[in-house]
This record gives sequence, structure tokens and C-alpha cells, in this order.
Amino acid sequence: MPDQETAVDGGSPTSTPTSTPTSTSASPTVEAAREAARDSVFRAPYTALTWGIVLSVGLVAFESMGVATVLPEIAGKLGGLNAYGWGLSALMLANLIGTVAAGLAADRRGPARPLGVGLVVFAVGCAVAGSAGNWPLFLAGRFLQGLGVGAVMALAYTAIALAYPERLRARMFALVSGGWTVPSLIGPTVAALIADHVSWRGVFVLLLPLIAMAAALALPQLRRLSSTADDTAHPSTPRWWTGPIARSVLLAAATAVLLAGLQLRRLALLVPLALLGTAVAGYALRSVTPAGTLSARHGVAAGVVLRFLLCGAYFGSEAFLPLGLVELRGLSAAQAGLGLSAGAITWVLGAAWQGRADGRWSGRSRAVPIALGFVVLLAGIVVMGVGVLVDSVPALFAVVGWAVGGAGMGVAFNAATTDAMEQAPADRQGEASGGMQLAQTLAVAVLSGLGGAAITLSDAYGGSVTLALTVTFTLTGALAAAGIVLARRIRPTMNSAAPQAS
Repeated sequence: MPDQETAVDGGSPTSTPTSTPTSTSASPTVEAAREAARDSVFRAPYTALTWGIVLSVGLVAFESMGVATVLPEIAGKLGGLNAYGWGLSALMLANLIGTVAAGLAADRRGPARPLGVGLVVFAVGCAVAGSAGNWPLFLAGRFLQGLGVGAVMALAYTAIALAYPERLRARMFALVSGGWTVPSLIGPTVAALIADHVSWRGVFVLLLPLIAMAAALALPQLRRLSSTADDTAHPSTPRWWTGPIARSVLLAAATAVLLAGLQLRRLALLVPLALLGTAVAGYALRSVTPAGTLSARHGVAAGVVLRFLLCGAYFGSEAFLPLGLVELRGLSAAQAGLGLSAGAITWVLGAAWQGRADGRWSGRSRAVPIALGFVVLLAGIVVMGVGVLVDSVPALFAVVGWAVGGAGMGVAFNAATTDAMEQAPADRQGEASGGMQLAQTLAVAVLSGLGGAAITLSDAYGGSVTLALTVTFTLTGALAAAGIVLARRIRPTMNSAAPQAS
């Protein structure tokens, strides 16, 4: 495994002196100050790569939030209202496949080629969706976008783990959180303005030159990273129908069956389809996630599970916060959006704080900040739930609660990602990154589906939205509580040195 202090350009480790000390050399204090000045992800040789990664992630965030904003208009004009949900699901399911394929390719050939292919596929998907004249063609474009989105998000973490020294990785992970969150704040507004004053197609056209810019910034430096994988790391290539990519397709299909089943009102159909989808997805997961994931084995596998719990708790709650504020508390959509914005802002702040404080955890378990983040997230879910469900409490409680939850998410997400990627061997960085991104996608899909099913069944059997949201927030709170317990599994032993690659 290469020295973690080696720069992107393959130069000598930054800790190695470049000249023999003499009586006229700078004092240790001055040298420390100079080293600190160089300790930035925005300084050479990382400048272009940093901006390329942040821009790539920002584009994905803008696309996700911006298209969701104008999707009702698109569905209405293209005749897709009866299949509206698949405008989101097509991208999400393809995301699973793109994540696994890109992670596998990065471990075999390095991150540059799969990231380049992912950006090209993303651009083609934008072009197809933006020019579509009917709903099926639009869904085809969304599917292509999803393949690219999965690759970009998985490879962002892989590139950070391979290209940056250990002391800068937590800062880059925090920056990626900001690169996702800030565009998600302005994306809905910008997309709505484009749709109102130009056309909804302009939302997709806008992304094309920015995708080209991201590729121009990130790819040249990534090409300098020689792949650490060799033939002995992957001694045999399985037949295509038993390989990870085929299993990722099976996972996507099983998840589609699960989601389709959760949208049904009749229990006689909902239950068997949900069970079938869950069983097949569980079988497929064994081949597309790091070994030991389903049992939350200590180390990288536990990091994948923690990502699922974090995203299930956070996004599963966030998905139904606006509904609760509008339907139960009588707020406008704009007012309800304040809760989402509050959580997004404090997520960035929490991640930034953890990134700056990460040095104290270097080389040992980050179980404490991860557990702390889960505790804060759980507290936020409870306060938010009270603000939504209890009429005697001001609705502002929900906004405050989600600001608290966002801070916990930022701390735990950043700490868990940093620790898991730190432990992954060089030839398994793509697998680890892909596994965590896949867990995130599954968590969002499954928890959104379960919450939607709660609302559907409650309505079908004479229940209320209040009951459905109570069940949903209880479930997401339980995921956060489970994360508190499992945080200690992020490393094989507490306070141990990073494990050596086998």
C-alpha cells in the first residue's frame, strides 16, 4: 500500500525534508507554520482535483433537488402523471448499478477512467431527458443519469482516499458534504426559475457545460494515480451472470419489486411482493458489498451498515417533514422548506467541525464522534416529530429539531466515512466507497417506500396521516438508536492502530 503522505503527483512524502538541516535552517516553529500553510486541499498539487470533485458532487446535488422540483411539470407535459414515482425511482435504481460497476472498475484500473465514463453517461442522460418528447424516453434519460450519478458519488470518495494524504481526508469529506448540501439549497429555486422563464428542458441543458468543466478539472490529476490493483488482487474473473455487476442489476430489480409492492393498497399483494423483493435484495447484497456487511462485521463492513442507518434515519425523516408541516400544521410549502434548509446548513457545519477536529482521532477508532452524531440525530428526530405531530407545540419546534438532527448527521456521516475509507486496503477503496454509496441509495429508497406504505395503508384502513407519520418517525428514530449501539464496531478494537492490508 503506498505511503499515505505521498502527493498526487507522485512526489516524495511531505514529511521528508528536502535539504540537510544547518545552523541557518528555519526554526521548528517556522517549519510548522510553513507546513500548516501547505496543509490545505486547495493548494497544489490538489487544487484542480479538489474543485473537480466538489463540482461533480455539486452537479449531482443540483440535479437531484432541481429535477425533483420541476418533475410534476415534466410529468404533466409528457403524460407521465400516472407513473410519476418512476421519474425518481428510475434514477435511484440505476444508481445502484452505476455504484457497483464504478467501484469495481476503480479497484481494477484506478478511478480516472470509470469517473470519466460516469460523467459522459451522466451528460448523455441529461441530453436524452432534456430532449425527450414522451415519458418513456424521459425515463430512459433518467436511468442513464442514474448510472452516471452512482459512478460519480462512489468515485468521489475513492479519489479522496487514494489522492489525498490521511491528514486531509476528513477535510475533503467535509467539503464533499458542503458540495452536496449547498447546491441542494439553491437547486429548487434555480430550477423553478429556469422552468418558469425558459423551459424545464433548460434545467438539463444547464448541466452539460458544467459536467465538461468537472471532467477537465478532476481527470488529469486522477490519471496520474496508477492503480494499486494488480492481477493477484483479483485472481479470477467470475462469469458475468455471477459477478458483482449482474448482482447489482438483480439488486436493482429486487428493489423495484419491493417499491412497487409498497405502493399497493391490498395487503394480499403488498406483503408477498415486499417479502420477495426483500429476500432477493438480501441475496444480491452479499455479492455487491464488502464481506461481512450483512452481519455488521467490525471495520469497513460496519461502516457500510452505519451509512445505511444514518441515511435511513436522516433522509427517511426528512422525506416526510414537509408533508407533516403542510398537512398537519398548515404551513405553506415555502415555510415547510425552512426545515429542510435548516438541516442542510447544520449538516455542513457539523461536518466542518468534525473535519477540523478529526486529527485527535487519527489512527484510532472514531466510535465516539460517530455515536455522538447518532445521539444528536436521534434527539433531532424526537424534537422534529413532536413539532410535527403535537398541535400544542409550535411548528417551529420541527424546524429547530431538524437543525439539531442535521448537525448530528454531519458529524457522524463524516466520521464514519473517514474511518471506513481509512481502513480499506488500497486495492479495495472502490469496493468500500461503492458499498457505502449503495447503502445510502438503498436506505433512501427503502425508508421512503416504508413511509409511503404507512400513509397508503393508513388511508386505506381508516387511519390518519398523524398515525402514519408517527410510525415513520418511530422507525427512523429506531435506526438512529441502532447506530449508537453499532458505532463501536467501526474498528476491530478500540484505540487500535489502523489494520494492515492483508
